[in-house]
Amino acid sequence: MVGWENELRIRFAPGSCWLEEDEVDIPNRRVLITGATGLLGRAVYKEFKANNWHAVGCGYTRARPRFEQVNLLDVAAVHNLIQDFQPHVIVHCAAERRPDVVDSQPDAASQLNVAASGNIAKEAAEIGAFLIYISTDYVFDGRNPPYKENDAPNPLNLYGKSKLEGEKAVLANSDEFLPMFMKVLQQNVSNESTQTHCKICWYRRNYAAVLRVPILYGEVERLEESAVTVMFDKVQFSNKSANMDHWQQRFPTYVKDVASICRELAEKRTEFNLPHLVYPQKPLLVEDPSIKGIFHWSGNEQMTKYEMACVMADAFNLPSSHLRPVTDSPVVGAARPRNAQLDCSRLQMLGIGQQTPFRTGIKESLWPFLTDKRWRQTVFH
Repeated sequence: MVGWENELRIRFAPGSCWLEEDEVDIPNRRVLITGATGLLGRAVYKEFKANNWHAVGCGYTRARPRFEQVNLLDVAAVHNLIQDFQPHVIVHCAAERRPDVVDSQPDAASQLNVAASGNIAKEAAEIGAFLIYISTDYVFDGRNPPYKENDAPNPLNLYGKSKLEGEKAVLANSDEFLPMFMKVLQQNVSNESTQTHCKICWYRRNYAAVLRVPILYGEVERLEESAVTVMFDKVQFSNKSANMDHWQQRFPTYVKDVASICRELAEKRTEFNLPHLVYPQKPLLVEDPSIKGIFHWSGNEQMTKYEMACVMADAFNLPSSHLRPVTDSPVVGAARPRNAQLDCSRLQMLGIGQQTPFRTGIKESLWPFLTDKRWRQTVFH
């Protein structure tokens, strides 16, 4: 796992290709990312890998060949993966995140969002790995924003309820009580003698953090991957009017920013001593006990979906007159909170976080999906 390993690479030359064995340097810090085939998981995987972590991702239907194929509902498979890889950090991105799908398939969603998350937390605690569980702003009802980490949740839909139950399962299964030996000095007043004896104390160690985030966008493989980017086709096809929600207040958040926060949390929680001076396979960790519990992060621009669509149009010099704002609350689908703004001050006080402007992030994410290549030239040249 650590040091130098052999890796097969495919080499190409005109008219031929062949396999070649290379020596590659394997970083000593290990991170496992669940849901690595998804929008956020891909960004988290890239972020850790680009910063000298040995990253392994797992997925299910889209896993091969890049990632490990693991059914997170298979307890034995999850146990074997974690025991074999021995990660120092696990970022748990996998979830059923679509509120309307959770409404229609509540049992399946609960198995993934709650049961699987609790099991991963148990496995992480067993090997002393730090777990980051990705949750949502939908744990709040949106009636009294902005919300701090210790504000009382009140989810309006089954998705928010399942993620809240997932939070509870993760935090409940991440505690471990460890013995700590203390020297106690006992002085005898009558003969002025002092005796020393050891006393065993127990302290609680927590191996998990919950990171709540709102609506996400980023470099998608298809527009439907994000509730933000899915609007882009309606923006581009200006020959047809399109109704856009102008009621729910959102804070679109770039997945690259969330990925960076996950890495910063991991690195603040687990500072590594010089591994080659101790045990090359198991570097010593100096843990920061303050990096635990619940954290919030989001973009800092408040927008409705209509306003996001207008920014998309402006970013790519596209017309927006065909976009129609709808100010009524939605009557179809799962209930949504009107404004579940997250207070991010806890992370900011730790010096963690970045907030990419929406216009910048959406431009980076959507340019491959422009249907008219002439617009690419006007935007980028």
